Amino acid sequence: MKVSVIICAAGTGERAGFGINKLLAPLGGAPALYHTLKKFDISGIDEVIVTSSAADYKEIKALCAPLGYEVVLGGKTRYLGVRKALAKVTGDIVLIHDGARPYVTEKIIRDCIDTVNTYGSAVCATPVTDTMATVYYGVITDVPKRETVYAVQTPQGFRTDDLKKAYELASDDGIAYTDDSAVYANYIGLPHIFEGDRHNLKLTYREDFLKDLPAPAPVDGCRTGIGADTHAFGGLNDFVVLSGVKIPCDSSLVAHSDGDVVLHAVMDAMLSAAGLKDIGHYFPDSDRRYKGANSAKLLEEVLALVRGKGLAPVNVSVTIQAEKPKLAPYIDEMVATLAKLCGLDESRVAIAAGTCERLGFVGEGLGITAYSAVMMKEI
Repeated sequence: MKVSVIICAAGTGERAGFGINKLLAPLGGAPALYHTLKKFDISGIDEVIVTSSAADYKEIKALCAPLGYEVVLGGKTRYLGVRKALAKVTGDIVLIHDGARPYVTEKIIRDCIDTVNTYGSAVCATPVTDTMATVYYGVITDVPKRETVYAVQTPQGFRTDDLKKAYELASDDGIAYTDDSAVYANYIGLPHIFEGDRHNLKLTYREDFLKDLPAPAPVDGCRTGIGADTHAFGGLNDFVVLSGVKIPCDSSLVAHSDGDVVLHAVMDAMLSAAGLKDIGHYFPDSDRRYKGANSAKLLEEVLALVRGKGLAPVNVSVTIQAEKPKLAPYIDEMVATLAKLCGLDESRVAIAAGTCERLGFVGEGLGITAYSAVMMKEI
């Protein structure tokens, strides 16, 4: 069964008061919508279509491009936006999710798909804990039994043909639908619920962005690691080796190996992510075999070690601090070399370089320091 997803992001989010679409407001260091989009970048999802307003189209398309998601212009209402997106859907099953719910989990997504496969429809919902009341003109007219009342969330999933039929039949009924399950219920049948999560909150007001909300969950099966390395100048060569690239310099770095602080930092970051010991344990400077060793060869051994733990790199980031030599002309070559060594596309590798404004050991021109962060995935 091919599974498609529609993510609704065509609103304005005016109640949040940011002056922009709330989905483009920062949350956890990135636009809120980014976190929602990433949650559906998982196996079993074959197609993602995102609705956008004309005003936000360029920004939303830029967020979707790395993930390969299609973006379509929505309408004046959520109903119209979903209907436009439905016309593009090619999956047997379609899930519809609010872009303003970035805390959805992979479990919820998979439960939604499973429920559609079993019952033909799936509406994420959670039992309420407060007593609920029906109010008319300020007067309570009914208090339903609490055990019969659920708070409806998204995603909501349906067999695609059924939902397309429901939307077509609803096109002229004059009802302002704000929920896909209501459209389905009017024209197909009673939708089936599955239990969601109370943390699957919808961002509506500015304070929702400031609450102590659960951080977006990390990608399942991934680990991160951090590494650092420093070497002092004082060698006799007229070059330094950084990321496997020879760079002219008035002095080389003093080291037991070739002194490649970039590759050393990357290796330590990978070993850290895998829960292994640092490079000093595996390649001690007391071992003559590593005298003048090519760090690229050592990186190959580290990659073999982490693969033995069932891990492989997803992306690598490096920051170099150096007063000399000037590194800007060599950054592209360094990135290309490091990407090749790690078996990654160059878009997955970043190297930045800067000085220490003449402060400290590095700032006095006495050496070079490199820091690295890596993400590793289970293989």
